[in-house]
Amino acid sequence: MARPAVRYQTSIMDSGRWDEITLREGDIVISTPPKCGTTWTEMICALLILQTAELSQSLDDMAPWVDMLIPSRAELRAVYESKSHRRFFKSHTPLDGLPVDDRVAYICVGRDPRDAAFSWLNHMANLNIDVVSELVEAAAAAERRPATSAREHLRGIPPDSPPYEQFLAWVDNQEPLGGLPWLVTHLASFWEARTWPNVMLLHYDDLRADLSGQMRSLAEWLRIDVPADCWDELVTAAEFTSMSHRADKLVPGPVWREPSRFFHKGTSGQWREVLDVEAERRYWRRVRELADPELVAWLHRPPATDVVVPA
Repeated sequence: MARPAVRYQTSIMDSGRWDEITLREGDIVISTPPKCGTTWTEMICALLILQTAELSQSLDDMAPWVDMLIPSRAELRAVYESKSHRRFFKSHTPLDGLPVDDRVAYICVGRDPRDAAFSWLNHMANLNIDVVSELVEAAAAAERRPATSAREHLRGIPPDSPPYEQFLAWVDNQEPLGGLPWLVTHLASFWEARTWPNVMLLHYDDLRADLSGQMRSLAEWLRIDVPADCWDELVTAAEFTSMSHRADKLVPGPVWREPSRFFHKGTSGQWREVLDVEAERRYWRRVRELADPELVAWLHRPPATDVVVPA
């Protein structure tokens, strides 16, 4: 097993928490940039593994976000060690910050960054930062370490500005998790490893366009046999509308002002209603500075967008 080459730390996450995890053969690590389909992919994996639409726990209880500073390290380790079924892990750490094990499957999901941006802005508006701060402080006390200020997580994006201005701030925001540079850094780490036999790179819009086909392909890649008579139920449970209607059971309640808003719209192209030609030019200039041309083309390929790229 290769140890992480980089340790990623912010006010609310620390990839060093992976030291608490003893990986097992068959484990599945789901690591995506924020708002690129992490929870959706978790749900798909849970359905494929458990083969029932009626989950006995929330996704957060089944697979806590490993990198986040809550719960405490001891609690995190205990949750994952207690699992007797095939495990899946949630992470927002780039591949070079993860332990890489040939026995483990790694899944990353890419999305048109403009769609991810507007989903992220809704996400932050729905976050109850006071509750997050209390939980981070409690976990720090349990581990007898200094607490970080969770409010730093909101830096870089003016909270009361119009969506247009928030998007432009997101494009240039250097803060981890909350901007285009981080999204590209994360996806680039998996793009470079996309030919590895234990790495799967999915596209958000492929999941939207053909959820059943994508789930079947993923099951085959993960070597999970699903009875033919289960497929319809599992695919229906993984549909975005189904998950949105069950938000109170699937996502943790306390940190969100409205759990139902966690899933937002799940659509593509919502940025078209906000961005003008100048904002588009600024976006394309920046994304081309940050990302490999092939990665840029893949992220924006049909069905993700059908617009003419501004020169």
